[in-house]
Amino acid sequence: MKTSKKVIYSLILAVITLAFLFLLESNKAKYGMAYTVLTKGIILAVVAVSMNLVTGFTGLFSLGQAGFMAIGAYVTAIFLIPMNSIEEVYYMSGVSPSILALKSWLETTPSWFQAMLPYIALIAGGLVAALFAALIGIPVLRLKSDYLAIATLGFSEIIRAIISSPQMDTITNGSYGLKKIQGFSSLIQVFLIAAVCIAFMILLIRSTYGRAFKAIREDEIAAEAMGINLFKHKSMSFIIGSFFAAVSGGMLAMFMRSIDAKTFTVSLTYDILLIVVIGGIGSVTGSILSSILVTVCKEWWLRFFDNPLYIGNFQVPLFRTGFRMVIFSVVLLLVVLFYQRGLMGRNEFSWDRFAKSINKLRSKSSSKGGSKIA
Repeated sequence: MKTSKKVIYSLILAVITLAFLFLLESNKAKYGMAYTVLTKGIILAVVAVSMNLVTGFTGLFSLGQAGFMAIGAYVTAIFLIPMNSIEEVYYMSGVSPSILALKSWLETTPSWFQAMLPYIALIAGGLVAALFAALIGIPVLRLKSDYLAIATLGFSEIIRAIISSPQMDTITNGSYGLKKIQGFSSLIQVFLIAAVCIAFMILLIRSTYGRAFKAIREDEIAAEAMGINLFKHKSMSFIIGSFFAAVSGGMLAMFMRSIDAKTFTVSLTYDILLIVVIGGIGSVTGSILSSILVTVCKEWWLRFFDNPLYIGNFQVPLFRTGFRMVIFSVVLLLVVLFYQRGLMGRNEFSWDRFAKSINKLRSKSSSKGGSKIA
Protein backbone atom coordinates (compact mmCIF):
# COMPACT_ATOMS: atom_id res chain seq x y z
CA MET A 1 0.00 0.00 0.00
CA LYS A 2 1.27 3.49 -0.88
CA THR A 3 2.46 5.77 1.94
CA SER A 4 0.01 8.52 0.94
CA LYS A 5 -2.90 6.10 1.36
CA LYS A 6 -1.62 5.03 4.78
CA VAL A 7 -1.43 8.68 5.89
CA ILE A 8 -4.99 9.35 4.67
CA TYR A 9 -6.34 6.25 6.42
CA SER A 10 -4.49 7.17 9.63
CA LEU A 11 -5.96 10.69 9.53
CA ILE A 12 -9.46 9.30 8.97
CA LEU A 13 -9.00 6.92 11.91
CA ALA A 14 -7.78 9.79 14.13
CA VAL A 15 -10.79 11.94 13.15
CA ILE A 16 -13.22 9.08 13.85
CA THR A 17 -11.57 8.45 17.24
CA LEU A 18 -11.75 12.15 18.17
CA ALA A 19 -15.40 12.36 17.05
CA PHE A 20 -16.20 9.30 19.18
CA LEU A 21 -14.46 10.85 22.21
CA PHE A 22 -16.32 14.14 21.72
CA LEU A 23 -19.59 12.19 21.51
CA LEU A 24 -18.84 10.40 24.78
CA GLU A 25 -17.76 13.64 26.44
CA SER A 26 -20.90 15.51 25.42
CA ASN A 27 -23.15 12.60 26.51
CA LYS A 28 -21.23 11.68 29.66
CA ALA A 29 -24.36 11.01 31.73
CA LYS A 30 -25.91 8.76 29.07
CA TYR A 31 -22.77 6.71 28.35
CA GLY A 32 -21.31 6.78 31.86
CA MET A 33 -20.12 3.17 31.88
CA ALA A 34 -18.42 3.43 28.47
CA TYR A 35 -16.77 6.67 29.61
CA THR A 36 -15.45 5.10 32.83
CA VAL A 37 -14.27 1.85 31.26
CA LEU A 38 -12.49 3.58 28.38
CA THR A 39 -10.73 5.97 30.77
CA LYS A 40 -9.49 3.15 32.98
CA GLY A 41 -8.58 1.03 29.96
CA ILE A 42 -6.37 3.69 28.38
CA ILE A 43 -4.67 4.40 31.74
CA LEU A 44 -3.84 0.70 32.08
CA ALA A 45 -2.62 0.74 28.46
CA VAL A 46 0.15 3.17 29.46
CA VAL A 47 1.44 0.93 32.27
CA ALA A 48 0.99 -2.20 30.11
CA VAL A 49 3.15 -0.70 27.34
CA SER A 50 5.74 0.37 29.95
CA MET A 51 5.82 -3.19 31.29
CA ASN A 52 6.13 -4.49 27.74
CA LEU A 53 9.07 -2.15 27.16
CA VAL A 54 10.92 -3.76 30.07
CA THR A 55 9.69 -7.36 29.77
CA GLY A 56 8.73 -7.81 26.14
CA PHE A 57 11.39 -5.73 24.39
CA THR A 58 14.34 -5.95 26.80
CA GLY A 59 13.69 -9.37 28.30
CA LEU A 60 13.76 -8.20 31.94
CA PHE A 61 11.04 -9.97 33.92
CA SER A 62 10.11 -7.11 36.25
CA LEU A 63 7.05 -7.23 38.53
CA GLY A 64 7.49 -3.92 40.33
CA GLN A 65 4.94 -1.89 38.34
CA ALA A 66 2.45 -1.55 41.22
CA GLY A 67 5.18 -0.03 43.42
CA PHE A 68 6.16 2.54 40.80
CA MET A 69 2.50 3.33 40.15
CA ALA A 70 2.04 3.94 43.89
CA ILE A 71 4.96 6.38 43.94
CA GLY A 72 3.56 8.26 40.94
CA ALA A 73 0.03 8.27 42.35
CA TYR A 74 1.04 9.69 45.75
CA VAL A 75 3.37 12.34 44.34
CA THR A 76 0.72 13.45 41.83
CA ALA A 77 -1.97 13.46 44.53
CA ILE A 78 0.11 15.66 46.87
CA PHE A 79 0.51 18.18 44.04
CA LEU A 80 -3.17 18.14 43.06
CA ILE A 81 -4.99 18.26 46.42
CA PRO A 82 -6.35 21.85 46.65
CA MET A 83 -4.77 24.01 49.35
CA ASN A 84 -8.13 24.69 50.99
CA SER A 85 -8.73 20.92 51.42
CA ILE A 86 -5.29 19.89 52.66
CA GLU A 87 -6.11 20.16 56.39
CA GLU A 88 -9.35 18.26 55.82
CA VAL A 89 -7.54 15.39 54.04
CA TYR A 90 -4.80 15.09 56.70
CA TYR A 91 -7.25 15.46 59.59
CA MET A 92 -5.93 12.47 61.59
CA SER A 93 -2.21 13.16 62.05
CA GLY A 94 -1.74 16.56 60.47
CA VAL A 95 0.24 17.44 57.38
CA SER A 96 4.01 17.66 56.99
CA PRO A 97 5.41 21.24 57.05
CA SER A 98 7.30 20.53 53.80
CA ILE A 99 4.04 19.66 52.01
CA LEU A 100 2.39 22.78 53.41
CA ALA A 101 5.32 24.86 52.18
CA LEU A 102 5.06 23.26 48.72
CA LYS A 103 1.31 23.89 48.55
CA SER A 104 1.77 27.51 49.72
CA TRP A 105 4.39 28.07 47.02
CA LEU A 106 2.15 26.53 44.35
CA GLU A 107 -0.59 28.98 45.35
CA THR A 108 1.71 31.89 44.48
CA THR A 109 2.63 30.61 40.99
CA PRO A 110 1.18 32.34 37.88
CA SER A 111 -2.07 31.17 36.28
CA TRP A 112 -0.36 29.47 33.31
CA PHE A 113 1.64 27.35 35.78
CA GLN A 114 -1.58 26.46 37.63
CA ALA A 115 -3.12 25.36 34.31
CA MET A 116 -0.11 23.13 33.63
CA LEU A 117 -0.05 21.72 37.17
CA PRO A 118 -1.67 18.32 36.34
CA TYR A 119 1.03 17.65 33.72
CA ILE A 120 3.81 18.90 36.03
CA ALA A 121 2.46 16.66 38.81
CA LEU A 122 2.47 13.60 36.53
CA ILE A 123 6.03 14.32 35.38
CA ALA A 124 7.15 14.89 38.99
CA GLY A 125 5.66 11.53 39.99
CA GLY A 126 7.43 9.88 37.07
CA LEU A 127 10.77 11.46 37.95
CA VAL A 128 10.58 10.36 41.60
CA ALA A 129 9.79 6.79 40.48
CA ALA A 130 12.62 6.94 37.93
CA LEU A 131 15.02 7.95 40.74
CA PHE A 132 13.92 4.96 42.82
CA ALA A 133 14.29 2.73 39.75
CA ALA A 134 17.83 3.99 39.17
CA LEU A 135 18.77 3.26 42.80
CA ILE A 136 17.28 -0.22 43.03
CA GLY A 137 18.36 -1.01 39.46
CA ILE A 138 22.02 -1.08 40.51
CA PRO A 139 21.65 -4.28 42.57
CA VAL A 140 18.56 -5.97 41.06
CA LEU A 141 19.44 -5.67 37.35
CA ARG A 142 22.35 -8.04 37.96
CA LEU A 143 19.75 -10.72 38.64
CA LYS A 144 18.04 -12.71 35.89
CA SER A 145 14.54 -14.06 35.09
CA ASP A 146 12.69 -15.33 38.19
CA TYR A 147 15.12 -13.79 40.66
CA LEU A 148 14.65 -10.34 39.11
CA ALA A 149 10.86 -10.83 39.22
CA ILE A 150 10.97 -11.74 42.93
CA ALA A 151 13.27 -8.81 43.78
CA THR A 152 11.08 -6.24 41.97
CA LEU A 153 7.93 -7.76 43.44
CA GLY A 154 9.50 -7.42 46.89
CA PHE A 155 10.35 -3.79 46.15
CA SER A 156 6.73 -3.14 45.20
CA GLU A 157 5.50 -4.61 48.50
CA ILE A 158 8.10 -2.61 50.49
CA ILE A 159 6.88 0.62 48.88
CA ARG A 160 3.29 -0.23 49.76
CA ALA A 161 4.24 -1.07 53.36
CA ILE A 162 6.18 2.21 53.73
CA ILE A 163 3.29 4.25 52.30
CA SER A 164 0.80 2.79 54.77
CA SER A 165 3.14 2.87 57.80
CA PRO A 166 2.24 5.23 60.71
CA GLN A 167 5.63 6.97 60.36
CA MET A 168 4.49 8.32 56.97
CA ASP A 169 1.13 9.61 58.20
CA THR A 170 1.98 13.29 57.73
CA ILE A 171 3.06 12.65 54.10
CA THR A 172 0.94 9.80 52.75
CA ASN A 173 -1.84 9.93 55.37
CA GLY A 174 -1.09 6.25 56.18
CA SER A 175 -3.91 3.80 55.75
CA TYR A 176 -6.46 6.63 55.31
CA GLY A 177 -5.07 7.48 51.88
CA LEU A 178 -5.41 10.75 50.01
CA LYS A 179 -8.68 12.25 48.83
CA LYS A 180 -10.06 15.30 47.00
CA ILE A 181 -7.48 14.91 44.20
CA GLN A 182 -8.06 17.11 41.17
CA GLY A 183 -9.42 15.00 38.30
CA PHE A 184 -9.17 15.17 34.51
CA SER A 185 -10.95 17.98 32.70
CA SER A 186 -12.19 15.64 29.94
CA LEU A 187 -11.82 12.20 28.38
CA ILE A 188 -9.84 13.78 25.54
CA GLN A 189 -7.22 14.98 28.04
CA VAL A 190 -6.76 11.38 29.27
CA PHE A 191 -6.34 10.07 25.73
CA LEU A 192 -3.92 12.86 24.78
CA ILE A 193 -1.67 12.19 27.79
CA ALA A 194 -1.78 8.43 27.11
CA ALA A 195 -1.08 9.00 23.39
CA VAL A 196 2.00 11.14 24.15
CA CYS A 197 3.36 8.55 26.63
CA ILE A 198 2.80 5.61 24.26
CA ALA A 199 4.17 7.53 21.25
CA PHE A 200 7.37 8.28 23.20
CA MET A 201 7.83 4.60 24.03
CA ILE A 202 7.17 3.59 20.40
CA LEU A 203 9.80 6.07 19.18
CA LEU A 204 12.24 4.70 21.77
CA ILE A 205 11.61 1.11 20.65
CA ARG A 206 12.19 2.11 17.00
CA SER A 207 15.42 3.97 17.83
CA THR A 208 18.92 2.50 18.08
CA TYR A 209 18.33 2.11 21.82
CA GLY A 210 15.24 0.02 21.07
CA ARG A 211 17.22 -2.21 18.74
CA ALA A 212 19.81 -2.65 21.51
CA PHE A 213 16.98 -3.63 23.92
CA LYS A 214 15.80 -6.29 21.45
CA ALA A 215 19.32 -7.58 20.96
CA ILE A 216 19.67 -8.01 24.75
CA ARG A 217 16.32 -9.81 24.82
CA GLU A 218 17.38 -12.26 22.11
CA ASP A 219 20.89 -13.07 23.37
CA GLU A 220 22.78 -11.13 26.04
CA ILE A 221 26.17 -12.70 25.22
CA ALA A 222 25.87 -11.93 21.51
CA ALA A 223 24.67 -8.39 22.28
CA GLU A 224 27.64 -7.77 24.57
CA ALA A 225 29.99 -9.18 21.94
CA MET A 226 28.58 -6.61 19.49
CA GLY A 227 29.58 -3.81 21.87
CA ILE A 228 26.25 -3.17 23.59
CA ASN A 229 26.66 -2.05 27.21
CA LEU A 230 24.25 -4.45 28.96
CA PHE A 231 23.93 -2.62 32.28
CA LYS A 232 23.48 0.80 30.67
CA HIS A 233 20.71 -0.35 28.32
CA LYS A 234 18.98 -2.50 30.94
CA SER A 235 19.01 0.45 33.37
CA MET A 236 17.67 2.79 30.68
CA SER A 237 14.79 0.45 29.85
CA PHE A 238 14.02 -0.15 33.53
CA ILE A 239 14.11 3.56 34.47
CA ILE A 240 12.00 4.69 31.49
CA GLY A 241 9.52 1.86 32.06
CA SER A 242 9.25 2.88 35.73
CA PHE A 243 8.76 6.54 34.76
CA PHE A 244 5.75 5.74 32.59
CA ALA A 245 4.36 3.25 35.14
CA ALA A 246 4.42 6.12 37.66
CA VAL A 247 2.73 8.47 35.16
CA SER A 248 0.02 5.83 34.77
CA GLY A 249 -0.28 5.66 38.59
CA GLY A 250 -0.71 9.45 38.68
CA MET A 251 -3.39 9.22 36.00
CA LEU A 252 -5.13 6.51 38.04
CA ALA A 253 -5.11 8.83 41.09
CA MET A 254 -6.65 11.63 38.99
CA PHE A 255 -9.24 9.21 37.61
CA MET A 256 -10.23 7.78 41.01
CA ARG A 257 -9.91 11.14 42.85
CA SER A 258 -8.79 9.22 45.97
CA ILE A 259 -6.11 6.60 46.59
CA ASP A 260 -4.79 4.38 49.35
CA ALA A 261 -2.11 1.71 49.63
CA LYS A 262 -4.62 -1.11 49.03
CA THR A 263 -5.02 0.07 45.42
CA PHE A 264 -1.45 -1.01 44.65
CA THR A 265 -1.38 -4.61 45.85
CA VAL A 266 0.30 -7.50 44.03
CA SER A 267 -2.99 -8.24 42.26
CA LEU A 268 -2.63 -4.97 40.32
CA THR A 269 0.77 -6.14 38.99
CA TYR A 270 -0.79 -9.48 38.03
CA ASP A 271 -3.60 -7.67 36.19
CA ILE A 272 -1.03 -5.66 34.20
CA LEU A 273 0.98 -8.83 33.46
CA LEU A 274 -2.24 -10.51 32.31
CA ILE A 275 -2.94 -7.63 29.91
CA VAL A 276 0.60 -7.85 28.49
CA VAL A 277 0.44 -11.63 28.03
CA ILE A 278 -3.04 -11.57 26.44
CA GLY A 279 -2.03 -8.75 24.07
CA GLY A 280 1.29 -10.34 23.16
CA ILE A 281 4.68 -10.00 24.83
CA GLY A 282 6.63 -7.65 22.59
CA SER A 283 3.68 -5.89 20.94
CA VAL A 284 2.65 -2.31 21.77
CA THR A 285 -0.56 -2.63 19.74
CA GLY A 286 -1.37 -5.85 21.58
CA SER A 287 -0.97 -4.17 24.98
CA ILE A 288 -3.27 -1.28 24.03
CA LEU A 289 -5.89 -3.60 22.51
CA SER A 290 -5.72 -6.02 25.42
CA SER A 291 -5.97 -3.35 28.13
CA ILE A 292 -9.17 -1.97 26.57
CA LEU A 293 -10.68 -5.44 25.97
CA VAL A 294 -9.78 -6.83 29.41
CA THR A 295 -11.11 -3.73 31.21
CA VAL A 296 -14.31 -3.65 29.17
CA CYS A 297 -14.95 -7.39 29.72
CA LYS A 298 -14.06 -7.34 33.41
CA GLU A 299 -15.81 -4.11 34.40
CA TRP A 300 -18.77 -3.95 32.03
CA TRP A 301 -19.82 -6.69 29.60
CA LEU A 302 -19.48 -9.64 32.00
CA ARG A 303 -21.32 -7.92 34.89
CA PHE A 304 -24.44 -9.61 33.49
CA PHE A 305 -23.24 -12.85 35.12
CA ASP A 306 -23.10 -11.25 38.60
CA ASN A 307 -26.87 -10.70 38.69
CA PRO A 308 -29.49 -13.42 39.37
CA LEU A 309 -31.12 -14.72 36.16
CA TYR A 310 -34.77 -15.85 36.17
CA ILE A 311 -36.53 -17.80 33.41
CA GLY A 312 -40.17 -17.59 34.49
CA ASN A 313 -40.07 -18.54 38.18
CA PHE A 314 -36.91 -20.61 37.80
CA GLN A 315 -33.67 -19.04 38.99
CA VAL A 316 -30.74 -20.18 36.87
CA PRO A 317 -28.03 -21.45 39.24
CA LEU A 318 -24.50 -20.00 39.27
CA PHE A 319 -25.68 -16.51 38.22
CA ARG A 320 -24.61 -14.68 41.36
CA THR A 321 -21.95 -12.27 42.63
CA GLY A 322 -18.51 -13.51 41.64
CA PHE A 323 -19.62 -15.70 38.70
CA ARG A 324 -18.37 -12.95 36.37
CA MET A 325 -14.76 -13.74 37.32
CA VAL A 326 -15.29 -17.45 36.56
CA ILE A 327 -16.51 -16.58 33.06
CA PHE A 328 -13.65 -14.09 32.71
CA SER A 329 -11.15 -16.84 33.59
CA VAL A 330 -12.72 -19.20 31.04
CA VAL A 331 -12.51 -16.50 28.34
CA LEU A 332 -8.83 -15.94 29.19
CA LEU A 333 -8.19 -19.68 29.03
CA LEU A 334 -9.76 -19.86 25.56
CA VAL A 335 -7.74 -16.86 24.36
CA VAL A 336 -4.50 -18.44 25.60
CA LEU A 337 -5.41 -21.82 24.01
CA PHE A 338 -6.15 -20.33 20.58
CA TYR A 339 -3.58 -17.49 20.69
CA GLN A 340 -0.61 -18.98 22.50
CA ARG A 341 1.57 -15.90 21.85
CA GLY A 342 -1.20 -13.44 22.65
CA LEU A 343 -3.66 -11.69 20.37
CA MET A 344 -0.93 -9.88 18.40
CA GLY A 345 2.15 -12.03 19.15
CA ARG A 346 5.13 -9.77 18.43
CA ASN A 347 3.31 -8.04 15.56
CA GLU A 348 2.12 -4.44 15.41
CA PHE A 349 -0.87 -2.98 13.61
CA SER A 350 -0.12 -1.83 10.07
CA TRP A 351 -2.36 -0.88 7.17
CA ASP A 352 -0.57 -3.45 4.95
CA ARG A 353 -1.36 -6.24 7.40
CA PHE A 354 -4.94 -4.97 7.74
CA ALA A 355 -5.40 -4.93 3.94
CA LYS A 356 -4.00 -8.49 3.66
CA SER A 357 -6.46 -9.71 6.31
CA ILE A 358 -9.39 -8.10 4.48
CA ASN A 359 -8.28 -9.64 1.17
CA LYS A 360 -7.90 -13.05 2.81
CA LEU A 361 -11.45 -12.84 4.21
CA ARG A 362 -12.76 -11.78 0.80
CA SER A 363 -11.04 -14.69 -0.96
CA LYS A 364 -12.44 -17.14 1.60
CA SER A 365 -16.00 -15.84 1.21
CA SER A 366 -15.73 -15.87 -2.61
CA SER A 367 -14.39 -19.45 -2.62
CA LYS A 368 -17.31 -20.55 -0.39
CA GLY A 369 -19.78 -18.79 -2.69
CA GLY A 370 -18.16 -20.48 -5.72
CA SER A 371 -18.35 -23.97 -4.19
CA LYS A 372 -22.07 -23.47 -3.41
CA ILE A 373 -22.79 -22.49 -7.02
CA ALA A 374 -20.79 -25.49 -8.23
